[in-house]
Amino acid sequence: MYQIDFHKPIKVHFIGIGGISMSGLAELLLDSGFTVQGSDSRKSALTDSLETMGAKIFIGQRACNITDDLQLVVYTAAIHPDNPEYMAAADRKIPMLTRAELLGQIMRNYDTPIAISGTHGKTTTTSMISQILLDAELDPTLAIGGVMQAIHGNMRIGKSGYFVTEACEYTNSFLSFYPRISLILNIEEDHLDFFKDIHDIRNSFHRFAKLLPEDGTLIINGDIDNLRELTDDLACRVVTYGLQNTCQYYASGITYQENGCGSFTIHTPDQAFPVTLSVPGEHNIQNAVAAAALATLLHIEPGRIADSLSRFCNADRRFQYKGSIGGVTIIDDYSHHPTEIRAALNTALRCRHNRLWCIFQPHTYTRTRNFFDAFAEALALADHVVLADIYAARETDTLGVSSRMLAEKITSLGTPADYFPTFDEIENFILQNCSSGDLLITMGAGDIVKVGEKLLGQ
Repeated sequence: MYQIDFHKPIKVHFIGIGGISMSGLAELLLDSGFTVQGSDSRKSALTDSLETMGAKIFIGQRACNITDDLQLVVYTAAIHPDNPEYMAAADRKIPMLTRAELLGQIMRNYDTPIAISGTHGKTTTTSMISQILLDAELDPTLAIGGVMQAIHGNMRIGKSGYFVTEACEYTNSFLSFYPRISLILNIEEDHLDFFKDIHDIRNSFHRFAKLLPEDGTLIINGDIDNLRELTDDLACRVVTYGLQNTCQYYASGITYQENGCGSFTIHTPDQAFPVTLSVPGEHNIQNAVAAAALATLLHIEPGRIADSLSRFCNADRRFQYKGSIGGVTIIDDYSHHPTEIRAALNTALRCRHNRLWCIFQPHTYTRTRNFFDAFAEALALADHVVLADIYAARETDTLGVSSRMLAEKITSLGTPADYFPTFDEIENFILQNCSSGDLLITMGAGDIVKVGEKLLGQ
């Protein structure tokens, strides 16, 4: 693998520079004196920001964007060998790294690289930890998979030895990392277009945990099935957290406010302290305990941890309040896996409302097919479901599954569900059927957020 000498900046091209993670890495290299350029399918706020920092941006991916003066090309898992820029770089024998390989090399420049992994909750927990470290004035470098309001973006470049990043398991990306502290939030079936089954996924997380050095620390959810299978052979320190007092860090005395936000006590091996969150749901209580465990290991005072968690506001698209129209409250949420949907809708059910509406956009045909029944059962928690077309993302084969089929399945479970092929039809249906006092959630990892924003005139 090509190794970057960060003391000798070079010229780098990013294929897909407008992505949330790629743009952050491009920003970090620009700050380090590298010459950066890249391509994307369209302009965005992220590409505009990079241009103001000095990056050259190409709209559209073409072989002519790859020139002989480039010394490195970086690409994501979404880029295939038939991509014109990928082929041009290979023909010119320009060194190439995946996004994860570049991120891993960057991590080695820091004394305390911290990697946050798990099937669900990575962005929120990374943001919680980031908030605590910022408030503690530890000046961390942050690479977040979503927009965090406290830093007005997804990347912050600090000057200390702390580096915090999300660690995604898809295509085994996180196996290219070099963490000193790792957090595993949960392990479930997902990304079955890459992994064979849950055993394959567990093996990947086990390999990720084994990346830690002997003086490193793994913080792991104590409720994960067959936990010792993942931890018994690790050389590093292992710390557990959860909602049960069998864990080293846990929450007790949980109550909920009218807005669904939890109040509880966090217990550490040495003491206990109260926390009241400003983000709703039991899943966020678990995320907060994980963040508190990590912060405690970094010797941050409990009072400061509690204060940071109480003031923490979610990253964009994580049960995000968008506004109200005609007495209807509109929330947007990134959930695109049945477990996440169930958590989001259970959170909504704790909030004051008349009827709970969910406008869901399934994400990828593979995930929709593999979790078809689980999607229907989770979505049936709402009072009324509206389905948009499946967001294909990187896929081209429909696999014989559709949103219309999912709507029919949900209806068979006793929850009214409608399918509409266009956002305009969805918006018209909502305007005709939602009433004052209703709670409406747009949900999915695609562009369904546009529906709620259009309804609000944003």
